[in-house]
Amino acid sequence: MLNYIRKKQVRIINSISLQFTRKHYLKQLESNNRLVGLIGQRGVGKTTLLLQYLKQNYKPTEYIYFSADDVHIINASIYDIVDEFVLLGGKVVVIDEIHKYINWANELKSIYDSFPELIIRFSGSSMLNILHEKFDLSRRAVIVHLSTLSFREYMELEHHIELSLLSLEDILQNHTTLSSTLALEHPTLYKNFLRYLEIGYYPFFKEDEESYTNKLFNASDKIIHEDIPSLNKIEYTHLSIFQKLIAKLVFAQTPLKVNITALSKEFGISHPTLNTYLSILHDAKLVKSIKKYSKNIYNKPEKLLFSNPNLLVTYANAFGVEVDVGTKRETFFASCFASIYYSDIGDFRVDDFIFEVGGRNKTFKQIQGVKNSYLAIDTDYSMEENKIPLWLFGLLK
Repeated sequence: MLNYIRKKQVRIINSISLQFTRKHYLKQLESNNRLVGLIGQRGVGKTTLLLQYLKQNYKPTEYIYFSADDVHIINASIYDIVDEFVLLGGKVVVIDEIHKYINWANELKSIYDSFPELIIRFSGSSMLNILHEKFDLSRRAVIVHLSTLSFREYMELEHHIELSLLSLEDILQNHTTLSSTLALEHPTLYKNFLRYLEIGYYPFFKEDEESYTNKLFNASDKIIHEDIPSLNKIEYTHLSIFQKLIAKLVFAQTPLKVNITALSKEFGISHPTLNTYLSILHDAKLVKSIKKYSKNIYNKPEKLLFSNPNLLVTYANAFGVEVDVGTKRETFFASCFASIYYSDIGDFRVDDFIFEVGGRNKTFKQIQGVKNSYLAIDTDYSMEENKIPLWLFGLLK
């Protein structure tokens, strides 16, 4: 088995380029933690990152890499493979798509405990499955969430333009200088941003832009038909509810305001069940639930958006619905922040700041006189105080 694995990994590793790397995530893989799990949506680049990690840090004789969904692996014992590898002096084991392997969490625990010098890295596309099982590994594993490409990363990957990583403070205080300077230095920057909103969040756009939306739709559809049922908590007859929630979001066109009572009645399920299903879609990174800011625990989402504009465009195309440009802007803005809240004034609250999102002619009318409030506008650059080009928030990560 080791000979098969090594022959295959040589072919795969040799095909991997180090020209573009996601350095922040590589550092987390390079940490001293013995067991690190990499999770993320299908197509975000987990396999590439794991292979870059190996290529940059180890000699081929020091590691083995294999995917748990390989037909030669799926019915074998991962423990036995690792045992043989360690006896031959192996140092690093990388297992891709670990969620495809039955009883994977217990297998990893046994490997971790039995080989105290071994470095273990694994990945899983079924985030729901990994997150559900990770309590078994909680004392052992560090889980790293690999996100979709930011606009900054897209520019480096697609156009070989390296833009500086910015903080929110940088943007709020220096947006006029930053936006005007960058727009002059890179005349196609805004045009590239508009393209990024359509195709750019998932690195497989490099393979074939023509089939991008089909691939993204199929990957997202697998979440509903494979990942969600794997939780063993969902009635099979209820899978259609997840599809109906997605359809509801598409046909709403504007960001969907959540009425738990009305939706529960429409779908014939209880309030707690609906909240659970919304949380599952949020955790799976299909949708982003925007809750209202409150000092108290506030669980009910006020707004639902797709987790990024590429998903919005993909599902709108699948349902034959025209994409609302305002919703696309809000979806992008929300995707830039891990923590963001609904605001009664303006559109969103981030930390202590209020943001209204709109087109280049948007005025301050809705946030007039509101402390720490800003417009995030869809334009190439801005010379007005508190009026920030929307694309600039894509440099936050």
